[in-house]
Amino acid sequence: MITTDVAEFAAALPDAGRLAGLDAGTKTIGLATCDAGWSFAAPHSTIARGKFGADLEKLRAFIKAERITGLVLGLPLSMDGSDSPRTQSVRALSRNLAPLGLPLLLWDERWSTQAVERAMIAEDLSRARRAERVDRLAAAYILQGAIDALTRPQLPNRGETPISGT
Repeated sequence: MITTDVAEFAAALPDAGRLAGLDAGTKTIGLATCDAGWSFAAPHSTIARGKFGADLEKLRAFIKAERITGLVLGLPLSMDGSDSPRTQSVRALSRNLAPLGLPLLLWDERWSTQAVERAMIAEDLSRARRAERVDRLAAAYILQGAIDALTRPQLPNRGETPISGT
């Protein structure tokens, strides 16, 4: 199951289990994980992209080793929210990940890389160190946004008044 709907994704997941965040670039895939209680995301590693079959096997090994129950894949929408050629590439990747047999949430990642880059610049990391870490840190940023949405209490829609017991 591939979705952009957090509630649909949550319904497809077991009651607990670790999630993985993926930031798919043209040369690498950044990986992140979260705890089974969906409290915090942490950067994990980076996979250098090659032939898709080999990439899929690396992901399968990662999923097995980390006991992953669901995937959150960053979706690089254009700033106006529309699809771009890069977005279409990530959507194709999501369909190609179906053999992994896990629920997959496509998560808006428009600001992930910029936010991570700014944080690393603030830490005064060299350009080389930033390049080495950006993908897995972006994956953690993407995953944290998704788990925050999964665990946030549902609020009433704007303009609605919660019904109180009278």
